[in-house]
Amino acid sequence: MNVPVKSSPDSLLGMPRSELESWFAERGEKPFRARQLMRWIYRRSVLETDKMTDLSLALRESLARCVELALPPVRERQDSADGTVKWLLDMGQGQDVEIVFIPEDQRGTLCVSSQVGCAMDCPFCATGRQGFNRNLSAAEIIGQVILAIRELGGTGEDSPVSNVVFMGMGEPLANLKEVVKACNLLTDDLAFGISRRRVTVSTSGLVPQIRRLADVSNVALAISLHAGSNELRDELVPINRRHPIAELLDACWSYADQTNSKQITFEYIMLDGLNDQPHQARELASLLVGRPAKVNLIPFNPVPGAPYERSPGQTVDAFRKVLMDKGVVTITRRPRGDDIAAACGQLAGNLDNRIRVPLGTKTMHTVHRA
Repeated sequence: MNVPVKSSPDSLLGMPRSELESWFAERGEKPFRARQLMRWIYRRSVLETDKMTDLSLALRESLARCVELALPPVRERQDSADGTVKWLLDMGQGQDVEIVFIPEDQRGTLCVSSQVGCAMDCPFCATGRQGFNRNLSAAEIIGQVILAIRELGGTGEDSPVSNVVFMGMGEPLANLKEVVKACNLLTDDLAFGISRRRVTVSTSGLVPQIRRLADVSNVALAISLHAGSNELRDELVPINRRHPIAELLDACWSYADQTNSKQITFEYIMLDGLNDQPHQARELASLLVGRPAKVNLIPFNPVPGAPYERSPGQTVDAFRKVLMDKGVVTITRRPRGDDIAAACGQLAGNLDNRIRVPLGTKTMHTVHRA
């Protein structure tokens, strides 16, 4: 392989199949080399080129010199009493993100991060209260998946990870290009081969990006709704001031039609005395009844400085009954990993040079340490 002299190695982790084939072709190699490399990385979770034994020795040595296949270092691992695992990953320059693996009887769900921090400023979320630093690359996102699989003792072919949800740190659709790259690899049969219905992108409600996502991907979509009225949602999910509920739902139904999705998931965090009353359940039902919708009721998990309390169990049950009686499929999520601050809304990581991006800002700029 002809290797051009470069000041830094190429990062092939997270590179889509077509780009990887072009990368090899530019170096005089056949396209099937890309498929061989993908099998090693994604199906076997092998990143050490000297172990890729169906590649020639010369090619392995060239790859070792000119490419980077590095995973983020683990700063800390915590194991919950319920089997949930949380990792704190070092993304460089003083920035950390967190990822969580949630084991269940028939599946294992990995919750990945798409940004260092988040600019959405939702007051009940630990990440949102931190501010935003930068987007993660597709390589950094895919690296989280491979790292978790290896840490859990599996490979891509025998993976404990059956589902991937973009519900960790960050607003995935504010990093649309890199998230789509990662989704395409997660669902590529030569890579992880996960069903599109088992890859979920969650958003606070970036309507233009939802419409663009429908043009380039067909993964499952989840919406952080949390209120059935614009007045309350403006408070809980500030992006609602730009894209109110009616506009958001129109984009959701269009997404379902365009991607042949059976359901859009609507996440609803239960806050005692604020959004958990029967009339609010009826209000929510009126928005979703007869639509391809499922509601996840999520117990609020404590966040430092957040002025909210978890709704009592009987209140959640009554809320769910109203929705179900109206014909809206509703489940109550069981808290997982709350003893290690790994539950929904609790992921925080560590940020240096954090910033807040005004909701009218079109782009998010990377901030580097001096």
